[in-house]
Amino acid sequence: MEYGVESSLNFPQFMFPFLSSNFKKRIRATSEVGLKFTSQVRPEFSRTLASASWSYKWTDRKRMQHRFDLVDVNYVYMPRKSSAFQEYLDDMTQKNSLLKASYENQLVVRTGYSFTYNSAGNVVMRTPTKNSYSIRANIEEAGNLLYAASKLVHPNPKDGEDYVLANIPFAQYVKADFDFAKNFMIDPRNSFVFHIGAGVAYPYGNSKMLPFEKRYFSGGANSVRGWSVRSLGPGVYKGSEDGNMDFINQAGDIKLDLNIEYRTHLFWKLNGAAFVDAGNIWTIRDDSGQEGGLFKFNEFYKQIAVAYGLGIRFDLDYLILRFDGGMKAINPVETGKKRYPVIRPRFSRDFAFHFAVGYPF
Repeated sequence: MEYGVESSLNFPQFMFPFLSSNFKKRIRATSEVGLKFTSQVRPEFSRTLASASWSYKWTDRKRMQHRFDLVDVNYVYMPRKSSAFQEYLDDMTQKNSLLKASYENQLVVRTGYSFTYNSAGNVVMRTPTKNSYSIRANIEEAGNLLYAASKLVHPNPKDGEDYVLANIPFAQYVKADFDFAKNFMIDPRNSFVFHIGAGVAYPYGNSKMLPFEKRYFSGGANSVRGWSVRSLGPGVYKGSEDGNMDFINQAGDIKLDLNIEYRTHLFWKLNGAAFVDAGNIWTIRDDSGQEGGLFKFNEFYKQIAVAYGLGIRFDLDYLILRFDGGMKAINPVETGKKRYPVIRPRFSRDFAFHFAVGYPF
């Protein structure tokens, strides 16, 4: 069970010292202060995330949108871990696993910039009516200033462990994402949409592993839809023999998604879709807890999963409800004939159903 509350306050001006009034008028930015609290309760653990941020947003010609997160402070607190979960983490650590670091109290102080361009304007929740394309790019970093300041005060961390702030280890990483989507209109009722999404994140310095919230996962309504959410990858990782706690291991540092979708208007507010998805995730560092998940240039293309399926969408103008059913076509985890379930599909094994709000890309 997960629940959260979020609030923000926007100021219709660029609130930053030492900037001229002419520059502020030209940029026409909005300043935003945000607060967020999220609680996640699982049988294995309880997790709380509290954050505060200061950001700037501005648009250019109604097609380009910019967002600059000057500072975003996140505190991750884990008040409870079950004894079985703690034993699992301890056992993984003895096997040289880095995953335990993702399930500790942690401070994330990040700065980021994102850019979005949509040639059709603001059509995020509407069906496009002409050829268009969109680009989204994001880059963020965390922990560099804290690490530099800590290094000046203490050249070597206490007891050879990570640097801490208020006795809480802080994360240090850099992360970049890129998405491109192209919409080809065949006629007013039919279109093809192509999408490619890629991302890479690298922990270093004070971090050996990315924070849980910053890791990539594959499968689900906006990824390779033949797999349920967080059930694909990394690489050819097969999961544990009993299947327990696989959600811990099925996350990575690199992500690739390729999608093509045919969309058609059926009648009234009902639209249909047929799609083919491909992709996977990988890790940057070799880890015995995620065997087969390491990204290698000469092998990653062999580990790309493929799925196909059909979807129904209710376009309510202000809201799009989406129902997608995907089937596995190529399963990189398997070998031999089992690697190609598209030839011998089995509904109980290869089908995944997804419900979502909005288009997948």
